Amino acid sequence: MKRLYVVLIVLAVVAAGASLVLFGLPLAEHKGYVLIAFQGFRYESSLWAFLALLLVLWLTIYLVRLTLRMLATSGGLLNPWSRLHSRRRVRLASEQGFLDLAEGRWARALRHLQRAAAGEAQPLSYYLGAARAANQLGRYEDSDALLEKALDRQPQAELAIALQHAELQLARGQAAAAQDTLQVMRERYPHHHLVLRQLQRLYLQSGNWSALLGLLADLRKEKALGNAELSELERQAWRGRLLQAGRALEGDEQAGLAALQQAWQSMSAALRQEPDLLAVYAEQLRGLGAEDDAEELLRHALKQHYDSGLVRLYGLLRGLDLERQLQAAEGWLQQHASDAGLLLTLGRLCLHNQLWGKARDYLESSLALQRHPETCVELARLLAQLGELERSNSLYQEGLSLLDQRLGEPAPVVVGGATVALGAPI
Repeated sequence: MKRLYVVLIVLAVVAAGASLVLFGLPLAEHKGYVLIAFQGFRYESSLWAFLALLLVLWLTIYLVRLTLRMLATSGGLLNPWSRLHSRRRVRLASEQGFLDLAEGRWARALRHLQRAAAGEAQPLSYYLGAARAANQLGRYEDSDALLEKALDRQPQAELAIALQHAELQLARGQAAAAQDTLQVMRERYPHHHLVLRQLQRLYLQSGNWSALLGLLADLRKEKALGNAELSELERQAWRGRLLQAGRALEGDEQAGLAALQQAWQSMSAALRQEPDLLAVYAEQLRGLGAEDDAEELLRHALKQHYDSGLVRLYGLLRGLDLERQLQAAEGWLQQHASDAGLLLTLGRLCLHNQLWGKARDYLESSLALQRHPETCVELARLLAQLGELERSNSLYQEGLSLLDQRLGEPAPVVVGGATVALGAPI
Protein backbone atom coordinates (compact mmCIF):
# COMPACT_ATOMS: atom_id res chain seq x y z
CA MET A 1 0.00 0.00 0.00
CA LYS A 2 2.85 2.37 0.81
CA ARG A 3 4.46 1.63 -2.57
CA LEU A 4 1.23 2.67 -4.30
CA TYR A 5 1.29 6.00 -2.50
CA VAL A 6 4.91 6.56 -3.54
CA VAL A 7 4.11 5.81 -7.19
CA LEU A 8 1.14 8.19 -7.14
CA ILE A 9 3.26 10.98 -5.62
CA VAL A 10 5.98 10.49 -8.29
CA LEU A 11 3.38 10.59 -11.05
CA ALA A 12 1.87 13.77 -9.58
CA VAL A 13 5.31 15.44 -9.48
CA VAL A 14 6.02 14.41 -13.09
CA ALA A 15 2.62 15.72 -14.20
CA ALA A 16 3.20 19.01 -12.43
CA GLY A 17 6.60 19.38 -14.10
CA ALA A 18 5.19 18.65 -17.53
CA SER A 19 2.37 21.17 -16.98
CA LEU A 20 4.91 23.78 -15.95
CA VAL A 21 6.91 23.19 -19.12
CA LEU A 22 3.86 23.20 -21.40
CA PHE A 23 1.88 26.07 -19.85
CA GLY A 24 4.08 27.87 -17.36
CA LEU A 25 6.69 29.21 -19.76
CA PRO A 26 4.20 30.70 -22.25
CA LEU A 27 2.20 32.26 -19.41
CA ALA A 28 5.35 33.70 -17.87
CA GLU A 29 6.12 35.49 -21.18
CA HIS A 30 2.56 36.87 -21.43
CA LYS A 31 1.34 38.30 -18.04
CA GLY A 32 -2.23 38.79 -19.27
CA TYR A 33 -4.61 41.63 -18.43
CA VAL A 34 -7.80 41.83 -16.28
CA LEU A 35 -10.24 44.76 -16.40
CA ILE A 36 -13.38 45.08 -14.25
CA ALA A 37 -15.54 48.19 -14.71
CA PHE A 38 -19.01 48.73 -13.19
CA GLN A 39 -20.85 52.05 -12.66
CA GLY A 40 -17.80 54.12 -11.99
CA PHE A 41 -15.82 51.31 -10.34
CA ARG A 42 -12.76 50.29 -12.31
CA TYR A 43 -10.26 47.57 -11.48
CA GLU A 44 -7.40 46.52 -13.70
CA SER A 45 -4.39 44.34 -13.04
CA SER A 46 -2.35 41.58 -14.50
CA LEU A 47 -3.79 38.09 -14.57
CA TRP A 48 -1.30 36.83 -11.94
CA ALA A 49 -2.16 39.64 -9.54
CA PHE A 50 -5.88 38.96 -9.95
CA LEU A 51 -5.41 35.24 -9.32
CA ALA A 52 -3.34 36.04 -6.23
CA LEU A 53 -6.13 38.30 -4.96
CA LEU A 54 -8.72 35.56 -5.45
CA LEU A 55 -6.51 33.11 -3.56
CA VAL A 56 -6.15 35.54 -0.62
CA LEU A 57 -9.94 36.13 -0.49
CA TRP A 58 -10.62 32.39 -0.57
CA LEU A 59 -8.12 31.73 2.22
CA THR A 60 -9.58 34.56 4.32
CA ILE A 61 -13.14 33.21 3.95
CA TYR A 62 -11.96 29.68 4.76
CA LEU A 63 -10.12 30.77 7.92
CA VAL A 64 -13.06 32.85 9.15
CA ARG A 65 -15.46 29.94 8.66
CA LEU A 66 -13.04 27.56 10.43
CA THR A 67 -12.68 29.94 13.38
CA LEU A 68 -16.44 30.35 13.75
CA ARG A 69 -16.92 26.58 13.62
CA MET A 70 -14.27 26.09 16.33
CA LEU A 71 -15.91 28.67 18.59
CA ALA A 72 -19.39 27.19 18.07
CA THR A 73 -18.28 23.63 18.82
CA SER A 74 -17.91 22.88 22.59
CA GLY A 75 -15.76 20.09 23.94
CA GLY A 76 -15.03 18.43 20.62
CA LEU A 77 -11.71 17.74 19.02
CA LEU A 78 -12.12 20.82 16.80
CA ASN A 79 -12.32 23.11 19.85
CA PRO A 80 -9.54 22.45 22.37
CA TRP A 81 -9.72 26.06 23.60
CA SER A 82 -13.38 25.74 24.59
CA ARG A 83 -12.81 22.36 26.25
CA LEU A 84 -9.92 23.76 28.25
CA HIS A 85 -11.99 26.63 29.57
CA SER A 86 -14.93 24.35 30.29
CA ARG A 87 -12.75 22.17 32.49
CA ARG A 88 -11.36 25.25 34.18
CA ARG A 89 -14.88 26.48 34.96
CA VAL A 90 -15.83 23.08 36.40
CA ARG A 91 -12.68 23.03 38.54
CA LEU A 92 -13.27 26.52 39.89
CA ALA A 93 -16.95 25.77 40.61
CA SER A 94 -16.07 22.55 42.45
CA GLU A 95 -13.32 24.18 44.53
CA GLN A 96 -15.55 27.08 45.52
CA GLY A 97 -18.52 24.77 46.13
CA PHE A 98 -16.67 22.48 48.52
CA LEU A 99 -15.18 25.49 50.31
CA ASP A 100 -18.67 26.97 50.74
CA LEU A 101 -19.94 23.60 51.96
CA ALA A 102 -17.19 23.33 54.57
CA GLU A 103 -17.84 26.88 55.79
CA GLY A 104 -21.62 26.48 55.95
CA ARG A 105 -22.60 28.79 53.08
CA TRP A 106 -25.28 26.42 51.93
CA ALA A 107 -26.95 28.45 49.15
CA ARG A 108 -23.64 29.26 47.44
CA ALA A 109 -22.43 25.68 47.87
CA LEU A 110 -25.60 24.39 46.25
CA ARG A 111 -25.24 26.73 43.27
CA HIS A 112 -21.54 26.03 42.65
CA LEU A 113 -21.74 22.26 43.11
CA GLN A 114 -24.72 21.97 40.78
CA ARG A 115 -22.75 23.88 38.16
CA ALA A 116 -19.75 21.60 38.64
CA ALA A 117 -21.92 18.46 38.42
CA ALA A 118 -23.46 19.59 35.12
CA GLY A 119 -20.05 19.78 33.44
CA GLU A 120 -18.41 16.69 34.91
CA ALA A 121 -18.50 13.13 33.58
CA GLN A 122 -18.21 11.66 37.11
CA PRO A 123 -20.37 14.04 39.17
CA LEU A 124 -21.08 11.89 42.25
CA SER A 125 -19.16 13.95 44.81
CA TYR A 126 -20.70 17.18 43.51
CA TYR A 127 -24.25 15.84 43.69
CA LEU A 128 -23.69 14.47 47.20
CA GLY A 129 -22.36 17.82 48.38
CA ALA A 130 -25.19 19.72 46.68
CA ALA A 131 -27.77 17.38 48.25
CA ARG A 132 -26.30 18.03 51.68
CA ALA A 133 -26.41 21.79 51.11
CA ALA A 134 -30.04 21.63 49.97
CA ASN A 135 -30.88 19.53 53.01
CA GLN A 136 -29.32 22.14 55.29
CA LEU A 137 -31.47 24.78 53.62
CA GLY A 138 -34.59 22.73 54.36
CA ARG A 139 -35.15 22.02 50.67
CA TYR A 140 -35.69 18.32 51.17
CA GLU A 141 -37.35 17.63 47.82
CA ASP A 142 -34.47 19.31 45.99
CA SER A 143 -32.02 17.28 48.07
CA ASP A 144 -33.71 14.01 47.13
CA ALA A 145 -33.91 15.09 43.48
CA LEU A 146 -30.16 15.73 43.41
CA LEU A 147 -29.51 12.26 44.78
CA GLU A 148 -31.79 10.84 42.07
CA LYS A 149 -29.74 12.65 39.43
CA ALA A 150 -26.57 11.23 40.94
CA LEU A 151 -28.06 7.74 40.71
CA ASP A 152 -29.06 8.30 37.08
CA ARG A 153 -25.59 9.54 36.16
CA GLN A 154 -23.66 6.95 38.18
CA PRO A 155 -25.89 3.94 38.95
CA GLN A 156 -22.85 1.95 40.10
CA ALA A 157 -22.61 4.31 43.11
CA GLU A 158 -25.98 3.17 44.51
CA LEU A 159 -24.57 2.27 47.93
CA ALA A 160 -22.75 5.59 48.45
CA ILE A 161 -25.87 7.52 47.44
CA ALA A 162 -28.11 5.46 49.71
CA LEU A 163 -25.79 5.96 52.70
CA GLN A 164 -25.86 9.71 52.12
CA HIS A 165 -29.65 9.61 51.74
CA ALA A 166 -30.07 7.78 55.04
CA GLU A 167 -27.77 10.25 56.80
CA LEU A 168 -29.79 13.20 55.47
CA GLN A 169 -33.08 11.54 56.41
CA LEU A 170 -31.83 11.02 59.93
CA ALA A 171 -30.77 14.68 60.12
CA ARG A 172 -34.35 15.64 59.16
CA GLY A 173 -35.73 13.51 61.98
CA GLN A 174 -37.05 10.88 59.57
CA ALA A 175 -35.68 7.90 61.50
CA ALA A 176 -38.20 5.42 60.07
CA ALA A 177 -37.41 6.42 56.48
CA ALA A 178 -33.66 6.24 57.18
CA GLN A 179 -34.10 2.77 58.65
CA ASP A 180 -36.01 1.63 55.55
CA THR A 181 -33.24 2.95 53.30
CA LEU A 182 -30.54 1.18 55.30
CA GLN A 183 -32.48 -2.06 55.54
CA VAL A 184 -32.69 -2.21 51.74
CA MET A 185 -28.93 -1.67 51.53
CA ARG A 186 -28.34 -4.31 54.19
CA GLU A 187 -30.25 -6.84 52.08
CA ARG A 188 -28.16 -5.98 49.02
CA TYR A 189 -24.83 -5.51 50.83
CA PRO A 190 -25.14 -7.65 54.00
CA HIS A 191 -21.42 -7.55 54.82
CA HIS A 192 -20.69 -3.89 54.22
CA HIS A 193 -19.19 -2.18 57.28
CA LEU A 194 -20.65 1.27 56.65
CA VAL A 195 -24.19 -0.08 56.31
CA LEU A 196 -23.86 -1.95 59.61
CA ARG A 197 -22.30 1.01 61.41
CA GLN A 198 -24.89 3.46 60.15
CA LEU A 199 -27.66 1.10 61.28
CA GLN A 200 -25.94 0.85 64.65
CA ARG A 201 -25.87 4.64 65.02
CA LEU A 202 -29.50 4.87 63.95
CA TYR A 203 -30.67 2.26 66.49
CA LEU A 204 -28.58 3.90 69.20
CA GLN A 205 -29.97 7.35 68.47
CA SER A 206 -33.58 6.18 68.28
CA GLY A 207 -33.31 3.92 71.35
CA ASN A 208 -34.26 0.79 69.41
CA TRP A 209 -32.42 -1.49 71.82
CA SER A 210 -33.88 -4.78 70.62
CA ALA A 211 -32.83 -4.06 67.02
CA LEU A 212 -29.38 -2.97 68.19
CA LEU A 213 -28.92 -6.18 70.15
CA GLY A 214 -29.94 -8.13 67.04
CA LEU A 215 -27.30 -6.26 65.02
CA LEU A 216 -24.44 -6.96 67.44
CA ALA A 217 -23.78 -10.44 66.03
CA ASP A 218 -23.21 -9.07 62.52
CA LEU A 219 -21.07 -6.21 63.83
CA ARG A 220 -18.89 -8.71 65.67
CA LYS A 221 -18.77 -11.18 62.76
CA GLU A 222 -17.78 -8.54 60.21
CA LYS A 223 -15.38 -6.84 62.68
CA ALA A 224 -17.07 -3.52 61.97
CA LEU A 225 -16.11 -2.29 65.46
CA GLY A 226 -13.22 -2.92 67.82
CA ASN A 227 -13.66 -5.35 70.71
CA ALA A 228 -13.69 -2.62 73.38
CA GLU A 229 -16.23 -0.57 71.44
CA LEU A 230 -18.41 -3.63 70.86
CA SER A 231 -18.36 -4.53 74.55
CA GLU A 232 -19.36 -1.02 75.58
CA LEU A 233 -22.08 -0.95 72.92
CA GLU A 234 -23.46 -4.26 74.16
CA ARG A 235 -23.58 -2.99 77.76
CA GLN A 236 -25.27 0.20 76.61
CA ALA A 237 -27.84 -1.74 74.59
CA TRP A 238 -28.71 -4.02 77.50
CA ARG A 239 -28.88 -1.06 79.86
CA GLY A 240 -31.39 0.57 77.56
CA ARG A 241 -33.26 -2.70 77.10
CA LEU A 242 -33.65 -3.16 80.86
CA LEU A 243 -34.89 0.40 81.31
CA GLN A 244 -37.29 -0.05 78.42
CA ALA A 245 -38.62 -3.35 79.77
CA GLY A 246 -39.30 -1.87 83.20
CA ARG A 247 -41.27 1.04 81.75
CA ALA A 248 -42.98 -0.67 78.84
CA LEU A 249 -46.16 -1.60 80.67
CA GLU A 250 -46.93 1.30 82.97
CA GLY A 251 -49.82 0.63 85.33
CA ASP A 252 -49.35 -3.14 85.20
CA GLU A 253 -46.53 -3.91 87.62
CA GLN A 254 -46.79 -7.68 87.28
CA ALA A 255 -46.55 -7.62 83.49
CA GLY A 256 -43.72 -5.09 83.69
CA LEU A 257 -41.89 -7.23 86.23
CA ALA A 258 -42.24 -10.31 84.01
CA ALA A 259 -40.89 -8.41 80.97
CA LEU A 260 -37.98 -7.08 83.03
CA GLN A 261 -37.06 -10.51 84.38
CA GLN A 262 -37.29 -12.02 80.90
CA ALA A 263 -34.89 -9.38 79.55
CA TRP A 264 -32.50 -10.04 82.44
CA GLN A 265 -32.48 -13.78 81.81
CA SER A 266 -31.78 -13.16 78.11
CA MET A 267 -28.43 -11.67 79.02
CA SER A 268 -25.26 -13.72 79.21
CA ALA A 269 -23.98 -14.78 82.63
CA ALA A 270 -20.96 -12.49 82.24
CA LEU A 271 -23.13 -9.45 81.58
CA ARG A 272 -25.29 -10.25 84.59
CA GLN A 273 -22.17 -9.72 86.71
CA GLU A 274 -21.55 -6.20 85.35
CA PRO A 275 -22.04 -3.66 88.20
CA ASP A 276 -23.75 -1.00 86.07
CA LEU A 277 -26.23 -3.52 84.65
CA LEU A 278 -26.85 -4.97 88.10
CA ALA A 279 -27.59 -1.47 89.36
CA VAL A 280 -30.06 -0.77 86.54
CA TYR A 281 -31.85 -4.08 87.08
CA ALA A 282 -32.03 -3.60 90.84
CA GLU A 283 -33.40 -0.06 90.41
CA GLN A 284 -36.04 -1.34 88.03
CA LEU A 285 -37.01 -4.12 90.43
CA ARG A 286 -37.29 -1.56 93.19
CA GLY A 287 -39.49 0.67 91.04
CA LEU A 288 -41.80 -2.26 90.27
CA GLY A 289 -42.26 -3.17 93.93
CA ALA A 290 -39.87 -6.14 93.98
CA GLU A 291 -37.51 -4.55 96.48
CA ASP A 292 -36.82 -7.81 98.28
CA ASP A 293 -35.71 -9.40 94.99
CA ALA A 294 -33.40 -6.47 94.36
CA GLU A 295 -31.91 -6.76 97.85
CA GLU A 296 -31.23 -10.46 97.46
CA LEU A 297 -29.71 -9.93 94.02
CA LEU A 298 -27.29 -7.26 95.25
CA ARG A 299 -26.38 -9.16 98.42
CA HIS A 300 -25.27 -12.19 96.40
CA ALA A 301 -23.51 -10.03 93.82
CA LEU A 302 -21.59 -8.08 96.47
CA LYS A 303 -20.59 -11.30 98.20
CA GLN A 304 -18.85 -12.36 94.95
CA HIS A 305 -17.48 -8.97 93.90
CA TYR A 306 -17.48 -5.82 96.01
CA ASP A 307 -18.50 -2.60 94.26
CA SER A 308 -18.92 0.75 96.03
CA GLY A 309 -21.70 1.91 93.71
CA LEU A 310 -23.78 -1.21 94.35
CA VAL A 311 -23.15 -0.83 98.09
CA ARG A 312 -24.68 2.68 98.04
CA LEU A 313 -27.74 1.31 96.23
CA TYR A 314 -27.98 -1.58 98.69
CA GLY A 315 -28.56 0.89 101.52
CA LEU A 316 -31.69 2.21 99.79
CA LEU A 317 -33.35 -1.21 99.64
CA ARG A 318 -35.58 -2.80 102.26
CA GLY A 319 -35.29 -6.56 102.15
CA LEU A 320 -37.52 -9.09 103.84
CA ASP A 321 -35.07 -9.44 106.76
CA LEU A 322 -33.68 -6.02 107.72
CA GLU A 323 -31.45 -7.46 110.47
CA ARG A 324 -29.81 -9.95 108.10
CA GLN A 325 -29.33 -7.13 105.59
CA LEU A 326 -27.48 -5.07 108.22
CA GLN A 327 -25.34 -8.03 109.23
CA ALA A 328 -24.34 -8.64 105.61
CA ALA A 329 -23.26 -5.01 105.20
CA GLU A 330 -21.31 -5.07 108.48
CA GLY A 331 -19.48 -8.13 107.16
CA TRP A 332 -18.15 -6.04 104.25
CA LEU A 333 -16.90 -3.41 106.69
CA GLN A 334 -14.03 -5.63 107.81
CA GLN A 335 -12.25 -5.24 104.44
CA HIS A 336 -13.65 -1.85 103.37
CA ALA A 337 -13.66 0.23 106.53
CA SER A 338 -12.53 3.36 104.66
CA ASP A 339 -15.37 3.28 102.11
CA ALA A 340 -17.56 6.31 102.79
CA GLY A 341 -20.34 4.80 100.66
CA LEU A 342 -20.43 1.64 102.76
CA LEU A 343 -20.57 3.69 105.97
CA LEU A 344 -23.51 5.67 104.52
CA THR A 345 -25.26 2.41 103.68
CA LEU A 346 -24.66 1.08 107.20
CA GLY A 347 -26.10 4.29 108.65
CA ARG A 348 -29.22 3.91 106.51
CA LEU A 349 -29.64 0.25 107.40
CA CYS A 350 -29.33 1.14 111.09
CA LEU A 351 -32.05 3.75 110.57
CA HIS A 352 -34.24 1.01 109.00
CA ASN A 353 -33.59 -1.08 112.12
CA GLN A 354 -34.20 1.95 114.40
CA LEU A 355 -30.69 1.78 115.81
CA TRP A 356 -30.29 5.55 116.22
CA GLY A 357 -26.93 5.58 118.00
CA LYS A 358 -25.23 3.22 115.58
CA ALA A 359 -26.76 5.07 112.65
CA ARG A 360 -25.31 8.36 113.93
CA ASP A 361 -21.86 6.85 114.42
CA TYR A 362 -21.80 5.37 110.91
CA LEU A 363 -23.02 8.61 109.31
CA GLU A 364 -20.53 10.73 111.25
CA SER A 365 -17.72 8.38 110.17
CA SER A 366 -18.86 8.58 106.54
CA LEU A 367 -18.87 12.40 106.66
CA ALA A 368 -15.39 12.39 108.15
CA LEU A 369 -14.18 10.50 105.05
CA GLN A 370 -16.26 12.33 102.44
CA ARG A 371 -18.54 15.37 102.60
CA HIS A 372 -21.41 13.99 100.52
CA PRO A 373 -24.83 15.69 100.22
CA GLU A 374 -26.75 12.45 100.81
CA THR A 375 -24.84 11.77 104.01
CA CYS A 376 -25.46 15.34 105.21
CA VAL A 377 -29.20 14.98 104.62
CA GLU A 378 -29.44 11.55 106.30
CA LEU A 379 -27.58 12.77 109.39
CA ALA A 380 -29.57 16.04 109.46
CA ARG A 381 -32.86 14.11 109.51
CA LEU A 382 -31.61 11.88 112.30
CA LEU A 383 -30.40 14.86 114.37
CA ALA A 384 -33.72 16.65 113.85
CA GLN A 385 -35.47 13.54 115.17
CA LEU A 386 -33.10 13.55 118.15
CA GLY A 387 -33.84 17.25 118.82
CA GLU A 388 -30.48 18.72 117.71
CA LEU A 389 -32.06 21.29 115.43
CA GLU A 390 -29.14 23.72 115.13
CA ARG A 391 -26.71 21.04 113.91
CA SER A 392 -29.46 19.55 111.75
CA ASN A 393 -30.10 22.89 109.99
CA SER A 394 -26.38 23.38 109.47
CA LEU A 395 -26.09 19.96 107.81
CA TYR A 396 -29.10 20.66 105.61
CA GLN A 397 -27.41 23.87 104.43
CA GLU A 398 -24.15 22.04 103.81
CA GLY A 399 -25.96 19.32 101.89
CA LEU A 400 -27.66 21.90 99.67
CA SER A 401 -24.36 23.67 99.10
CA LEU A 402 -22.61 20.43 98.14
CA LEU A 403 -25.49 19.51 95.82
CA ASP A 404 -25.36 22.89 94.12
CA GLN A 405 -21.63 22.53 93.62
CA ARG A 406 -22.21 19.18 91.96
CA LEU A 407 -24.80 20.76 89.69
CA GLY A 408 -22.48 23.64 88.85
CA GLU A 409 -24.78 26.31 90.29
CA PRO A 410 -24.04 29.00 92.89
CA ALA A 411 -24.65 27.79 96.42
CA PRO A 412 -27.44 29.43 98.45
CA VAL A 413 -26.48 31.30 101.61
CA VAL A 414 -28.54 32.42 104.57
CA VAL A 415 -28.72 36.20 105.12
CA GLY A 416 -30.95 37.54 107.84
CA GLY A 417 -32.91 34.31 107.96
CA ALA A 418 -33.59 34.28 104.21
CA THR A 419 -31.95 31.94 101.72
CA VAL A 420 -30.59 33.58 98.58
CA ALA A 421 -28.27 32.50 95.77
CA LEU A 422 -24.78 33.89 95.55
CA GLY A 423 -24.68 36.71 93.03
CA ALA A 424 -28.38 37.55 93.54
CA PRO A 425 -29.39 40.92 94.95
CA ILE A 426 -29.94 40.83 98.74
